[in-house]
Amino acid sequence: MLFHSSIRKELARSFGATLVVLVTVVMTMTLIRTLGEASRGTFNPADVMIIMGYTVLSDMPTILSMSLFIAVLSVLTRMYQDSEMVIWFGSGRGLASLLKPLFRFAWPILVVILALAFLILPWAFGRIEDLRYKYDKRGDIARIEPGQFQESANGDRVFFIEKDARGQQTGNNVFIATQEQGKETITSARTGRVEVMGDDKFLVLDHGQRLERTPGKADMTVSVFERYGARVGADDQSTRDYAPTHAKTTLELVQSPTPLHLAELAWRIGLTFAAMNFIVIGLASAGVNPRAGRAGNLGFAFLTFVVYFNLLVLGKSWIQSGQVEFGIFLLALHGGALVLGLLWLTKRHHNWTPRLRRRRTTAPEARP
Repeated sequence: MLFHSSIRKELARSFGATLVVLVTVVMTMTLIRTLGEASRGTFNPADVMIIMGYTVLSDMPTILSMSLFIAVLSVLTRMYQDSEMVIWFGSGRGLASLLKPLFRFAWPILVVILALAFLILPWAFGRIEDLRYKYDKRGDIARIEPGQFQESANGDRVFFIEKDARGQQTGNNVFIATQEQGKETITSARTGRVEVMGDDKFLVLDHGQRLERTPGKADMTVSVFERYGARVGADDQSTRDYAPTHAKTTLELVQSPTPLHLAELAWRIGLTFAAMNFIVIGLASAGVNPRAGRAGNLGFAFLTFVVYFNLLVLGKSWIQSGQVEFGIFLLALHGGALVLGLLWLTKRHHNWTPRLRRRRTTAPEARP
């Protein structure tokens, strides 16, 4: 049908424009947050763009749902403003008959949201955790930053070095504070360099001194050296032996139905159900208000989206703490939203309006 085809084309244009805007906003916010985490030592600064990409990919189900909701609401509102809906109603069609072209347009997006929520989302979170674990287990040499005090991986050493312009393997003004075997050692040197001896790495110091003391005792030992070698930890090549709930596959969540796993499963299922309900709610709420304009509908879309997804987050915490059952929450939230949307759509489809009964009053007779 020509009318259905024109609606789908306009929905595609509106959906694409909204998606570009939302992805740009989310990428900007994610970049700022990731840079902050990298500055605090959570991630490798060189992996900022990679982590940002994985984070935006994990947020795509939410972005697609909101883009679809705004596209449906804005296109139908435009049709009301341009009186195209009058032509549609005049042809004997009701508002509910638009569900078919809307879902015909939206079904590929719903399939993508389903795949992202159940397959891509845990994979993206797993990659982020791998990068975080790898950076946290890096060796002592990799932890050294010029002009900054850095702690070793096991926490028993503190390094300070001024890197030399000749390369990453040499440096000036080296300081090492070590606490091991009940002794505290402070070593300083004029220069230092990294040398590989067999399978181990050594920090070779030149022209320095070493102070050693035992906590609780007054005596200490000071020694001056021309050359001194200190073994430094190498990179930990082990793989991550744990997986957070959001990084576990959907099959693992189903096979182990603990409250924590059911909460994550409810979140992933809710992402798809929410997108489907947004189509019905968008169709039922579309209209035009000359006083508010199109901004009123966009404000309603944003408020509805925020409330719905906040309920998803609350439901996830309720299931995790055992306050509500998994099936009851899915039925109450998503089933209730679908029923309310269909009732609202039915009311507008049949143009039902509440009728108030008026009481008849008789005027008092005039006295002569």
